[in-house]
Amino acid sequence: MHTKETIRIALAQISCKLGDKAENIRKIKSKVTKAKRQGAQLVIFPELSLTGYMMRDRVYEHAETIPGHSTSVLEELAKKTQTYIIFGMPERSEKTQTTIYNAAVLVGPEGFIGKYRKMYLPTHSVFEEKRYFRPGYQAAAFETELGKIGLSICYDIFFPEICRLTRLKGAQLLVCISASPATRRTFFETLTIARAIENTAFLAYVNLVGIEDGLQFWGGSRLIGPNGKVLVKAKYDEEDLVLGEIKYADIRPIEIFVPVLKDLRPELFDKLKETAENL
Repeated sequence: MHTKETIRIALAQISCKLGDKAENIRKIKSKVTKAKRQGAQLVIFPELSLTGYMMRDRVYEHAETIPGHSTSVLEELAKKTQTYIIFGMPERSEKTQTTIYNAAVLVGPEGFIGKYRKMYLPTHSVFEEKRYFRPGYQAAAFETELGKIGLSICYDIFFPEICRLTRLKGAQLLVCISASPATRRTFFETLTIARAIENTAFLAYVNLVGIEDGLQFWGGSRLIGPNGKVLVKAKYDEEDLVLGEIKYADIRPIEIFVPVLKDLRPELFDKLKETAENL
């Protein structure tokens, strides 16, 4: 698939209305339309942007299969605007009603492209994701007109393995959608840069804003280059829509200068597995 040379990416940092899918879809539509007017080819929304994050037990009534009703609506939007869209939602398993995943969805002008199910579910301090969600088991990298895109969600960024796996599957743009509260800001600002550098890849991080059930999300979405440079950054603590450009050709000179993928030692992964099993 021939990839465009320069890609314009919009980081759509929004706050969501908890449990109101119609209102959140309306907001997604308006941001995509606005981003498209500014020349965006890919528009990225935060984790669980379809429903809001602090759903707790309401997640059972709002989760949907993928593909399903909401993904169809956003597929139509992607076709109509000729853009690629990434958003987050609770996914219900087709096999059992109460098995739910925290999912990231990628749609484009050609329709539904793929989904990723969050692998690392934080269940500590204010987080209780394991209570509601089943973890995913597959890394996800999808071939598109905009190159190969890898998906991850929030706490996944604390684990280098996920970005590494999507990069080794060929993704040159790593996308992490997030619902990170203010207390975690420094961690995410540091780790997103580290993931870009250690994989010589572009990384787009899009975080939720607003307050849900007393939890405040800090925003600060950013697009990072393969050398760790922050290319564009959204505001803290308020809704924002920022656009940045990436050129995959910029990766090559950095790969020569910092050849981390060439220098990988696969035999260490076996050791990691053995040792991690005996923690």
